[in-house]
Amino acid sequence: MAQARSERALAETLRKERMVLLRTWKAPGWATSVKEMSLKDHAGMNEQLTQLLSRGVPLVEALEVTASVISRANKPRVDRLQELVSSGSSFADACRQVGSFDAVTIAVYRAAEKTGDLAGAAEQLAYDARRRVRLGEKAKSLMIYPIIVLVITLLAASALLTIVVPRIGEALRGAQMELPVYTQVVVGLGEFLRSNILLVLAVASGVVVAMILGRDAIKLWATRVVRRAPLFKDLVLAQEQARFFSVMAAMSRASIPLADALGTSSSAIGHPVLRKDLERLRQDLIDGGVFRTLVERVEALPLATRRLLIAADQAGDLETAFDALARDMADEVDRKTERALAALEPLLIVFMFVIVGSLLMAIMTPMLTLSGNAL
Repeated sequence: MAQARSERALAETLRKERMVLLRTWKAPGWATSVKEMSLKDHAGMNEQLTQLLSRGVPLVEALEVTASVISRANKPRVDRLQELVSSGSSFADACRQVGSFDAVTIAVYRAAEKTGDLAGAAEQLAYDARRRVRLGEKAKSLMIYPIIVLVITLLAASALLTIVVPRIGEALRGAQMELPVYTQVVVGLGEFLRSNILLVLAVASGVVVAMILGRDAIKLWATRVVRRAPLFKDLVLAQEQARFFSVMAAMSRASIPLADALGTSSSAIGHPVLRKDLERLRQDLIDGGVFRTLVERVEALPLATRRLLIAADQAGDLETAFDALARDMADEVDRKTERALAALEPLLIVFMFVIVGSLLMAIMTPMLTLSGNAL
């Protein structure tokens, strides 16, 4: 058995071993061990190319050095890039054939090859990748804390329901005390879970497996919910804007026409409102509109941002404006992340109290009543 990210890549791999591809099967994404290049690897690769190309090292030799310093999992990709470039392919076409390079990166490489500034494009892409890595790490830190709290809460509630609650329920029944309805429900649930622990574990395992298999659908659903949540919608929009301006800065530096840059950059945006406005802006530009007039209609962008873009367009320096806005939006993401964490902490404490505290109240209320009657 042999595997690759695409049928073309598999055929090329077999060709090196003097074999011919006869038949393929497409496996689901979760079943393959072929991983895409991470943002860190993209950043490392572009940083290495920047250092070498800016000093006059030929591209083929620069790729050879890059293959020796990049992670082992992605070394075959860089080797394949070197082979395609040495055989006469352009660097952008080689990246497209190898895969793991998005449309934005390929477009920037293609434009840079025309202008002869591949080193500058690699530098901008490396900076963009590092910025996106930082944004991703902030998003992960924002999600890790509530996940840990939720897991601890569920484990504590499960231990109370399956171990503590049934024993206390038996003791209260032994005292021939009439239990409140809520306590009876909690005790009954705890006894059911304890009596059918294997069934409960099997169901829980099935849910975990289903979540793993359907993680893409769950991720899509969670993204839609987060975009509408009052606590996170502004943060998500700021992240999307930081991504957009960072890409536009890279493409402007590569001298890509504004309409083409908007078409490629908007495809990297996931926010539906912002993406729709940007696509309309691009179409109006193609139809002959003026950027400084059309950008005023992009209501998904803040008013101050639109006015800055208008001034930059009048001054003929959109590249600097895009880069400055990308930095400003990254700082805004930092501030909004801190605010979201500050607001999330008390909400999680309330959630823990509702789950664990309600179980404790269910068993403590009859015990306090029994103690009062004894006195």
